[in-house]
Amino acid sequence: MKNIFLKAVFTISILCFLNCSDDDAPISNSDEEQIINDDDNDDNDDDTTDSTGLIPCENGFSGSYFCSGVDLVARIPLSEMGASEGNDCWGWTDPETGKEYALMGTNSNTSFIDISDAENPVLIGILPTATVSSSWRDVKVYNNFAFVVSEASNHGMQVFDLTKLRDVSNPPETFSADNDFTGFGSAHNVAINENTGYAYPIGSNSFLGGPHFINIQNPLAPTDEGGYSEKGYTHDAQIVTYNGPDTDYTGREIFFGSNANEVVIVDVTDKENPVLISDISYSNVNYTHQGWLDESHAYFFVGDETDEIYVGINTRTLVFDFTDLDDPQLHFEYSGESSAIDHNGYIKGNEFYLASYTAGLRIIDISDVENKNISETAYFDSYPLNNSTSFNGAWSVYPFFESGNILISDINSGLLIVRKSEN
Repeated sequence: MKNIFLKAVFTISILCFLNCSDDDAPISNSDEEQIINDDDNDDNDDDTTDSTGLIPCENGFSGSYFCSGVDLVARIPLSEMGASEGNDCWGWTDPETGKEYALMGTNSNTSFIDISDAENPVLIGILPTATVSSSWRDVKVYNNFAFVVSEASNHGMQVFDLTKLRDVSNPPETFSADNDFTGFGSAHNVAINENTGYAYPIGSNSFLGGPHFINIQNPLAPTDEGGYSEKGYTHDAQIVTYNGPDTDYTGREIFFGSNANEVVIVDVTDKENPVLISDISYSNVNYTHQGWLDESHAYFFVGDETDEIYVGINTRTLVFDFTDLDDPQLHFEYSGESSAIDHNGYIKGNEFYLASYTAGLRIIDISDVENKNISETAYFDSYPLNNSTSFNGAWSVYPFFESGNILISDINSGLLIVRKSEN
């Protein structure tokens, strides 16, 4: 609770240099497509601390950001990316050079940033939106290609050869897509199973918003292989080649979908005959937004995006026991320290990296999840103004770089590169 008190006090001083409007009351609409609060999306951009050179987390601060156990390495403001709002992010490591790149979605483009020298990141270039601007853009990677979808009208799926980033002599460059897949119009998200070479656009205008099956084994010639509509709209998903405790499904391609009011588990191995395995909901369901499996494929960590608004609770993560895919169970619920809204969360090893909007990045130790015991061990608050129940701050995180660099894509502040403190 100490950091929440400090944050309230610090708001008085930060208002002196953050020209943000004081309109962070909880939002009353139920559908995420209508409730993104962008009133101060472009106000935070250039007024917060720009950074090149690591700023250690000391005494609860890293520059102007609240923190615990996480250092600020660098920040790329939205203005440098030619954008006014940030959204999704992902990462790519060049297998030839070993360089790490951040892929940052914005309202107007996808930005590619060389972070191999993380304290001095370089914007290599941008891929403009295929049609018009949108607050929603999502990017994933397969076989050295980026795949980009957006809620922008008739956007389809852009395919971009990431190896082009090696040879840019005068950055930033404005790129063109190497392929535009137009088998659907807009889509909220795209998930990829890198083991099988399939992309799954979701929340599109095809298959009632359920997953669209696209073979991307030849990235420059994506092939439409149908989709799944039985359970309707999917908002986010993870698809894996299953290697968990339920041996009935070992080696099968399993789709775990967050479907707004429930989680669905579907065997999509046979694209012509996808099979629903099971589904599960929970109490106080408001908007089942996104989930991620632990590395054992036994537990699934889910965020409900609007329960903090409508139930009036602190940040809630629902942990499901998926040891039997035919009979999933709610294992327990975890509550955070504030009423900030949770968004995207990912798991690396025994840690859950959660983008929690106004509360920024939260790092949670899940090593004792079997005994219903998980706890926050570190955080970096990319939105220092407050911890209100509003749609500002950290949209997503990417914790999978071998270097230990962690990306935070912030709606208001752009791309932040952070790293766990060494001490």
